[in-house]
Amino acid sequence: MRQENQVFYEGDIKQIDKLLAKLITEAEAKCALLVDKDGRMVTRQGFTNTIDTTALGALLAGSFASTKEIARLVGEPEFTVLFHQGKKDHIHINIVGERHILVVIFDDRTTIGMVRLYAKEVTAKFLEIFEHPAQEQVQDKVDREFTSLAENKLNDIFKD
Repeated sequence: MRQENQVFYEGDIKQIDKLLAKLITEAEAKCALLVDKDGRMVTRQGFTNTIDTTALGALLAGSFASTKEIARLVGEPEFTVLFHQGKKDHIHINIVGERHILVVIFDDRTTIGMVRLYAKEVTAKFLEIFEHPAQEQVQDKVDREFTSLAENKLNDIFKD
């Protein structure tokens, strides 16, 4: 069964971009991307000009889909982290929640351990954002303000 796509508001994307930029800086990575499991780009940070991020997102989603089947064959529900090592560039990929994939591209200036550490921290923060979207927070504030104004108006109308 296909899951509904998550809607991101401007405030969410700003928070996600800030976290991706922090991840790149702390892990000394080249770039980081957040894609959904269907391969659609959510956002990206870092040096992505030379990368076809649309094709990369689609291929990574396919890679996770095939890896899920491999995991099932060996008795695992799913592998949550993948790592591809190249001659000069490497890719760390991990699942974020039920619908998203975090991709970090890095070179030999850093280690896989550093990338994994910071990716894990960012993943936890992404889950918080996904659970409490920015629009939900704005709506809560609007609801509280409206309720307060309505109560005050009703009190003015019906006071003795």
